[in-house]
Order: sequence, then structure tokens, then C-alpha cells
Amino acid sequence: MASNGVGNVEFSFDNKRRSGLPKIQTQKTDDENVVCHDDSATPVKAQTLDELHSLQKKKSAPTTPIKSPHVFGVSVSEEERQKQQLQSISASLASLTRETGPKVVKGDPARQAETPKVQQHTHHHHTPALNISDSGLKFTHILYNLSPAELYEQAIKYEKGSFITSSGALATLSGAKTGRSPRDKRVVRDEITEEDLWWGKGSPNIEMDEQTFLINRERAVDYLCSLEKVFVNDQFLNWDPNNRIKVRIVSARAYHSLFMHNMCIRPTPEELEDFGTPDFTIYNAGQFPCNRYTHYMTSSTSIDINLGRREMVILGTQYAGEMKKGLFGVMHYLMPKRQILSLHSGCNMGKEGDVALFFGLSGTGKTTLSTDHNRYLIGDDEHCWSNHGVSNIEGGCYAKCIDLSREKEPDIWNAIKFGTVLENVVFEEHTREVDYTDKSVTENTRAAYPIEYIPNAKIPCVGPHPKNVILLACDAFGVLPPVSKLNLAQTMYHFISGYTALVAGTEDGIKEPTATFSACFGAAFIMLHPTKYAAMLAEKMQKHGATGWLVNTGWSGGSYGSGSRIKLAYTRKIIDSIHSGALLKAEYKKTEVFGLEIPTELEGVPSEILDPVNTWPDKKAHKDTLLKLGGLFRKNFEVFTNYKIGTDSNLTEEILAAGPNF
Repeated sequence: MASNGVGNVEFSFDNKRRSGLPKIQTQKTDDENVVCHDDSATPVKAQTLDELHSLQKKKSAPTTPIKSPHVFGVSVSEEERQKQQLQSISASLASLTRETGPKVVKGDPARQAETPKVQQHTHHHHTPALNISDSGLKFTHILYNLSPAELYEQAIKYEKGSFITSSGALATLSGAKTGRSPRDKRVVRDEITEEDLWWGKGSPNIEMDEQTFLINRERAVDYLCSLEKVFVNDQFLNWDPNNRIKVRIVSARAYHSLFMHNMCIRPTPEELEDFGTPDFTIYNAGQFPCNRYTHYMTSSTSIDINLGRREMVILGTQYAGEMKKGLFGVMHYLMPKRQILSLHSGCNMGKEGDVALFFGLSGTGKTTLSTDHNRYLIGDDEHCWSNHGVSNIEGGCYAKCIDLSREKEPDIWNAIKFGTVLENVVFEEHTREVDYTDKSVTENTRAAYPIEYIPNAKIPCVGPHPKNVILLACDAFGVLPPVSKLNLAQTMYHFISGYTALVAGTEDGIKEPTATFSACFGAAFIMLHPTKYAAMLAEKMQKHGATGWLVNTGWSGGSYGSGSRIKLAYTRKIIDSIHSGALLKAEYKKTEVFGLEIPTELEGVPSEILDPVNTWPDKKAHKDTLLKLGGLFRKNFEVFTNYKIGTDSNLTEEILAAGPNF
């Protein structure tokens, strides 16, 4: 065949070949404008597929590069810094009976061609004979501060029940426990905590002794050291740089490591270089049960905190929320020691720098009302109030997912993407689309994501002193006003009470409201007596001129069943007028029984609903219900009235007088 006219390439077919296939001849051209181009390149040098795969990834340790390594003016080599880091981790994993830590080496064991030959440097004293065991002969591989992408790979390869959802989030299972186990959480009672902590009736602190803690610690450490690999996170709590806490989390699951990567504050490479010894360490051996024959144990689950040793041990539960809330409890102890108030609250800030704190139990609207596209989100759950202002304790958000929708919660919906952990959700097998209405595993489905996934998050998560302190209650009795202005004593009283009333279960057709009280709006996590936090709150509010408000997001015109829920639009108007300062300028009158200051009118809100008595057709029923709720408040407060803080006197009469009066 002659030239085809494209370049001068000639094809000639030799039909006499024995194969019967035409012979193709090509002749290259010097013409640079030829349509067909040569895209061949030098072949890779790899001799095997494994070698080829090894070229795919840049060689780097999952730690931080060191830029100007100097310790007391002495240059530290990268090798020496790595060795110091491994020594620190080995020391964290030290068995108390054997005194030395395990042989640790960094990296995934699946990528190790052979057992690494490294010298172990831990303690230089005589090692007891107890160290001679099989566990002393093996290496524990440390997967240190892995990235979300690396943790995804670990979870999907090695943890059953881990999947990538259609939005890119990692769906995981927490095992048999899908919520916290408050009855299995214990705190070591020693000479220091004996005086400092709140013990006894009403307290969330269940005691244990030091010896039992050490037995459980040994069990957890032995389990972790028996594994081929463990995950280690070094991170921070508290965005206030002057008061941040260094935490180390040692865990057996990629899910737990990614969860804490999201929930704690992520160090910069430079901060990680100088991390050093942690201030607090968590040993999460949740896949392994505690020994139920050990003193104080009542089940196979035990979550133990030792404030003296600055350590926490988790056995028998894989629910990740135990780590988050365990550290919150620790902050409730450590921060007040520094005259910093720790708070279970949401927090946002206006464009003018006005900060508001939101307190409220589940179902009160805390998340909905603190999420405001016209304001910056400082945090959704845990905060500190120091002499510098407010700061978020965490680096992430832990949102409930049940019945989540794009329309109702667009920010949370959009935050569920690559890097987010989805706990115990149900998804469609083929498309991997999550069904947020499905409660097959649990109603307590959750998403954990970094706070920067929220568009209007303020980074760093700090702000000036709060201007408003908003206490939220969903009053299903229907007798609390939509909004009340509180004086300091009333703020302390209602803060200590931590009230909401939700509708009871309807299994037997009973629809009576049920009152719930949780001291400081977070009784499960506080360490000191509620009055200590309340006194600190009042002192800071007085010093910085903050105003206290009680906002009812519940019922009006009657209790649940006869009245109706206060419209969200009205509540938003109330919150907006608090932020703007307009509500401070309103005229006020006082209510019966609770003695609350309520506005007589407010733009955008019907005046008749501002005083609940106006909306009840049956005035006697209103009075009876009001007295009933007042009685419930009094009964709840009895546990606090006779409490003495150290050698101080009883609770002040001023706070008691701020409660219901009838």
C-alpha cells in the first residue's frame, strides 16, 4: 500500500506470511506536526510489583520534620529526636511490675520486610526478672499520629464493620456498647481527691482505690503490648495556648485514633516536635474486658480515672465517647485549679465580638440555637472561661445523627465527608448512602468531625469574655416564660439545677411531662461540687458584666398534650434580641412563684405568650402546675442545701432565696 497522505508513513502488507497476518511496516517522520506522537518513557527500574508499589509513596515517617532542632543550645539530630520520641512512648506503655516499657518501633508491621533491628533505650536501671517473658521478646509497632487517609486504610483492612459511605465518611461500629456507661466509670479516691472532689449522694463520681486502678491499668497495658501494633495520638486540649493540656491516647483501633484526631486539637508539625511528656494519658483497651472478680467491678466494663497519676484506663467498651467525656471530666478538675471555669456549653460570637454561652440538656435546642450563620461558632459542647476570655476545649464536634436531614441541619450534613467518623449508622449496601432515620443499631448514632468542617467556625476557637449566658429549658409543663432575665443569684440557682422537662414514654398511654435535673447542665462530667462551678460563674459574670437569661423552648398555653410548642421562629427572635442588646432595654415585670423578670413586649413575638398565665385557658390548672414544678425544683435542690465546701459554711441563703418561693 502506498502513502496514506498523513505524514509519509508507508504500510505494506505481505500476505505470504505463514501466520496469515499482514506484516506492518512503519517509517517515522521528522514532521513535528504529526497527529500520532510518541509518549513512551524510560521503563521503571522496579524488578517486582512490590518494588513498583514502593515507588508510589514518598518515603516519610508519620511524624514531623524537624527544622531547627536545639535542646539547651545543643543540636539534636533527627535520629536522636526519633529515639527520644520512642522512649517517651515506651515509657507510657511501661508495665508497673516490670518497670520498663516494651520494645517499640514506628511503622505498620504489614510493611516491615523483617523484624527491625533497633536498640531499645528506656530505663538504665536493673531490670527485674519478671521482664523475662514472651512479650519481652517481641516488638510493638507504633502507628503514631497517622493521617485520616492512613487511618481509613487501617480501619478498612483490619477492622470489621468499617466502610466508606457515599459522602466519604468512615462508618464504624462501636461494638456492644453504643453509649457511655456512667455506672462503670470510677475515680481514684486518695488523700487529694478526698477533699477536692464531690462524693456521695447526687455525685457522678464513683470511688475506687489506687490498688484496683493499678490492677486495671496493668491489664490494659498488657493487652495493648500483646498486640502487634497500637495507635498513638499526641494532641492538645484547650485552644487557650496558656492553659492547654497535652494528651496522649494509646488505642488498639484505627476508629478510636481517627475519632480522637478529630475531637482533640491537632498539633502543628512544630508543636509536635516539642511535645515531650504528656500531661495526661488514656489507655484504651476497650476490646478487652476487665476482670469482674477485681474489687469494685460490677460488670465487664470499667472506665477508670486516676487524677494523681494523670491516667485513664478503658476496659470492656469500645464506645469512643468515653474518651471524649473522660477528658472533659479531667478538665473539670484541672481547670478550676487554675481559676478557670470549665463549662458544658455551646458558644458563638457576633461580628462585633459579642460572645454568648448556651447551656441546655438534650432536646432543649442548644445545637440549633448556637448554630447561627450570622455568628461565628467557637464550639458546640465544651469550653473554658479564663481571665483571657473563652476558649473551646476541643478541636472537633460530636453531633447526633438520628433523623439528620440536609434541610434541618445543613452544616452538620455537609460536615459528614472524608475524615468524619460515623458511629453505628445504617447504610444501603450497594450505594453506601446512610439512612439517618434507621435505629437498627442504636438511636445514639453520631458523627465526629474537625471543627473546621463547619463553614463559620472561628479558628482559633477563642473569644473575648461572654456578654450573655443563656440557660435553655424545654419545659413540657408549659409554665416557664419563653424568656426571663436572671439576676446573679437566680443564674446560680438555675445553673446548679440544670432543668428541663421532656415527655415521658407513651408505652402505656402516659403522656405526663417528666422533669430532669442535671447539675451545671452536665452532672455526669463534673468533678467538684456544683456550687463551686456556680460560684465561679457568678464571679466571672459580675466581673465582666455578663447577663443571665432563662429561655424556655418548650410548651405554652398548657402542658404537653393540651398546649403547643413555642414556635422556633419566636425563640430565634428572642435569641437575636439577646445578642443585639435590644432585650435589655425592654420593660419587665415579675412572675409568681419563681420570681422571674419577664419582658412585657418584644418585637416579633406576640406579647400574650411572654407571660405563660395569659395563654392558659384554665388559670387554676396553670397555678397548680406552676406549684408542682416549683416543688420539683425544691426537692431536687435538697441534695445541695446541706453541702459544705471544705470547712466553709452551708450554701448561701441568697441562692436558696432565688428559687421558687411559695
